[in-house]
Amino acid sequence: MNFLPTPIAGLWQVQGSPLADSRGSFMRLYCAEDFDAVMPGLCFVQTNLSITHRRGTVRGLHRLRPPAQEHKLVRCLRGRVFDVAADLRRGSPTFGRWFALELNEQAPLALLIPPGVAHGFQSLSDDVQLLYQHSCAHDPALEDGVRHDDPQLAIHWPLPVTLLSLRDQQLPHLPAAEAAMPA
Repeated sequence: MNFLPTPIAGLWQVQGSPLADSRGSFMRLYCAEDFDAVMPGLCFVQTNLSITHRRGTVRGLHRLRPPAQEHKLVRCLRGRVFDVAADLRRGSPTFGRWFALELNEQAPLALLIPPGVAHGFQSLSDDVQLLYQHSCAHDPALEDGVRHDDPQLAIHWPLPVTLLSLRDQQLPHLPAAEAAMPA
């Protein structure tokens, strides 16, 4: 595995190394020894599968508030997504910046997202499947995030947004979200 830094502090692209032959392919998705190089002691305790039916759907931008220290490893198993991470860590040198890349079923890429960085995506194809690995169990009392169309973040979504959950429609814009964040 190769770990490629991004412009967001602590956010990594994880590039797998698939082995292929006439039968198909094999790829290691996670190895504690490899991940120790960039995130010592990282341990995933929860794995989730997200299925999104319609192209243009946006999910996010979500994170857990402190005291949660949730790392996420996100990988696309089916379809294509425009995957976004936005730094919501007050005091971070990259606060308010975002990074995006396309995750798809063909490329051996994943995104390793540190605590305090919000995650979201837009489906670029129908019937998308994302695999999420989490370093802590989900706590609904700590759910947090910011709107996908926040003017301060100014994320350039590649498609018109065709579907957004009620929860995501009610997320705050960045100034309101920042005011609610613990120091």
